[in-house]
This record gives sequence, C-alpha cells and structure tokens, in this order.
Amino acid sequence: RVLALALLLAPAVDAFAPFPVRSASSALRSAPEPVAGEESMDLDLEQMQELFEDADKTVAGVSGGARMSEAVPWWPRPAGLDYAKLAGDRGFDPAGFAKDRASLLKFRDAEIKHSRLAMLAAAGWPLAELYDKSIASVLGLPSPIAENSGLSPSVLNGGLGLVSPVYWLMVVGLAAAVELKGLGLKGNADFTPGDYGFDPLGLYPKDGAKRSEMQESELRHGRTAMVAIVAFAAQEFVSKVPVTRETPFFFEPIWAFMHDIGFFDLSRGFIDIPN
Repeated sequence: RVLALALLLAPAVDAFAPFPVRSASSALRSAPEPVAGEESMDLDLEQMQELFEDADKTVAGVSGGARMSEAVPWWPRPAGLDYAKLAGDRGFDPAGFAKDRASLLKFRDAEIKHSRLAMLAAAGWPLAELYDKSIASVLGLPSPIAENSGLSPSVLNGGLGLVSPVYWLMVVGLAAAVELKGLGLKGNADFTPGDYGFDPLGLYPKDGAKRSEMQESELRHGRTAMVAIVAFAAQEFVSKVPVTRETPFFFEPIWAFMHDIGFFDLSRGFIDIPN
C-alpha cells in the first residue's frame, strides 16, 4: 500500500519543484559588450527631437494625465511648444506665440540672440563703470561714463550721444554680418536655432546629449542675464547711483569692500572716554 501511495503522489510533488534559473553571471556574460574605441553618434536637430519625444511619451505614460507647465505648475503646458523639442523648454508660453513649428523656431532663435547680447551687456555694464575712466585717461580720450555722472549710457540713463559714432558703426556692421550669415544658414533643413558655426575653441561637444546640456546651460545663463541687465537699467534710473557703487560686494574684491565698510578699522565700536 505504501508503495502504491508513493507512486500516486509523485506527479503532485513535481508540480512544486522550482523552475531552473540561469545564473546572473551567465546572463551578464551573454550581454553584448561595447566595442572599444567606438565614438557616440553626432545627433542632428531631428534626431534630438525624436529623443525628446520618446522621453515625453515615457513621462506621459507614467503620469497618465494632462501635461502641466514646468515653469508654472498650475497651468497646462502650451500645445504650441510641442511642434519641436528644444533645450530649455519649460512649458512657458502664456501669450501663445508658438503657432506652428516655424514660429517656434523663429522665437527660439530670437531668444538666443537676446540671451547672448544680454550676457555681453551684463558683463560689460559694470566693467565699463569700473574701468572706462582709467582706460580713457591712458588713451587720452574722453570718458562717456565720467561725463554721465558715472552711469553707463543707456536709454534711461541718457548719455548715448556721448558715445563715439565710430563705435556705433562697428556695432551695426558686426550685427549685420552676423544676421546675414544667419539668413544663409536658416535655409538648411538641419539648422539648429542659434548655431552659426562659431566655435573657435572647439568647446561644442560631438555627443548629442552633451550638446543638449550645453544648449541648456547657455539658455539658463542667457535668461538670467536678460533679467540682470533690465535690473541694472531700472536700478540706476531710480537711484541715480552706479550699480558698482550701490552693490559693491558684487563688483569689488572682498578685501576692498571690507575696507570700505570699515571692517579693518579697530577704532569703530569703541567709545573714547576722556580722562
């Protein structure tokens, strides 16, 4: 009886047996190894957009709801920004300027131009207030900033008429040359907004992902600079004091600022009691 019962139970025992599992080491050995010396592909604008679109689909599948703006989290993301996937996209277009792909790329190109001009201006504004007078005296030239009460010439500060016409001719000529070059490049199908082929130091990466990071960094600094240069102009218009003097801790060496506020003056804080 015992032998017959054991034979009957044998198939049921096999049902609880574990499935064979391949070891992790064998699975790792079977994975393809990267080819040594293989360089990453250089992605153009279309390939970068496909990469962003795949990421967006993944995020949308996980969230399962309407996409919201990153810049203003309680607003829906403007649909016009989805015509092209660009670096620095935070879902901010409250006025709806992006009507189609062409308008979106046009405004992105304009944003990059303003960003680069703002970065130059945000650096040049305080540097001019600090060093224009001394450089002009060395060259034996008049200083427009010194004649404008130490304020950088601008629409709000005045003093634009004090700047040499030669400077304005140089600025207009350089801007026209860059604009003409941009018009020639925009006819190309793979044109990336802001890419004028100017990279004398070879800093622009070859890898598509690293290129996106550098574009993101440029836009972040450019947007900050646009806010900064507007703040410089408004601050000097209201206070009539150069920004380098109103906020010297931003534009002077720390030891010069500490000296100006009397940090090293040990006599401060003590009361001279007469005998």
